[in-house]
Amino acid sequence: MAEGADELSTSLGQRAPRARRGLRLPFTAMQALAVLLGLFLVAFVGVALFNDNPLGGEPIAQVTLRKTPADETPAMAASGHAEPAAKSAPKQAASGENKTVTIIDGSSGARHDVVIGSEAADKAGTETPPPVMTGIDQRLLEKSRYGMIPMVADGLKPFTVYAADADRAKAARMPVVAIVVGGLGVGAAKTTDAIMKLPPAVTLAFTPYGADPAKLAERARAQRHEILLQIPMEPFDYPDNDPGPQTLLTTLAPEQNLDRLYWHMSRFQGYAAIANFMGARFVATDAVMQPIIRDAAKRGLGYLDDGSTPRTVALSLAAGQAMPFAKADLVIDAVPTSAEIDRSLVKLETLAKERGIAVGIASALPVSIERIGAWIRTLDARGIMLVPLTTAMLKSKSG
Repeated sequence: MAEGADELSTSLGQRAPRARRGLRLPFTAMQALAVLLGLFLVAFVGVALFNDNPLGGEPIAQVTLRKTPADETPAMAASGHAEPAAKSAPKQAASGENKTVTIIDGSSGARHDVVIGSEAADKAGTETPPPVMTGIDQRLLEKSRYGMIPMVADGLKPFTVYAADADRAKAARMPVVAIVVGGLGVGAAKTTDAIMKLPPAVTLAFTPYGADPAKLAERARAQRHEILLQIPMEPFDYPDNDPGPQTLLTTLAPEQNLDRLYWHMSRFQGYAAIANFMGARFVATDAVMQPIIRDAAKRGLGYLDDGSTPRTVALSLAAGQAMPFAKADLVIDAVPTSAEIDRSLVKLETLAKERGIAVGIASALPVSIERIGAWIRTLDARGIMLVPLTTAMLKSKSG
């Protein structure tokens, strides 16, 4: 209406001036603010997605660390280059954790879970060498880079010096049974039960693992038990079934396996023989077993084969070295129930009467210790003698 009134009041021939209008933007201030916020959010999301920074913007301090000579391996020192830890040492578990290893018996398929303490699993080959146990003949020790390991000296062998006492003349005249309880050293309670509840003629086999296997092995010797060292070896389903750190492997060179053997040997002293801990693949492979048997024989030790595989080459290799040897006839607690353990002990008794010698192995399960102890108390009446493993080895060799 105002525009029409202006045109009526204007003289003929003249145009009324148009009212001035302000400059208009194609968007409002709120729309502009929304666009800016959207751009900011897009930029933030892009940085979060594509920037590989797990610290998320936290302040970062960079420190240059130089490896000291004590941290370098001999190869690194010679070359002048420090290799990454992942290449120079096996991957290790977090401190304070335990490693559970499932042991599968090769003949029966029975499964047993063993927990390996982190001190052994995390520090294999890096900890301070274990101290020498009491009652050990110092002449029969050789220094390795891991600690003291057995050797022959002055005509003495660890096999004869550390064999438990036995009436060998009596053992030569009657059927004998040797019982070996293995897997000890990991789990102080079960190890102590085996040491204290079983008679001295029962041989005890220790793994190299656990927080302090030397202390437990020393206690076993104080109770007059003969002891063995179990060497972890590669099973057929390795690494799904892993015996533990420093396992002897068929894929390693002989010198590497010997180095691992020396680590195991250094964990404690006073053992008369070694035995395989798992290792169905390893003990069936002549090329890798031969250096191990040869070295152990040279050090004056005997060898026990746990009987987990019929393909083992240990017997022929030990015979070639004139090495005291025994092979387990059966696993007493392959089925860990009272009834099945009792059946296995009857089988062991029958074998002893038929052949003169029988060797059984077992784990330190409470039911195993209870049933074996009860059976041993009946042996005199059955005309069978319980002997340490070394006595059975010597009788077998003389036979």
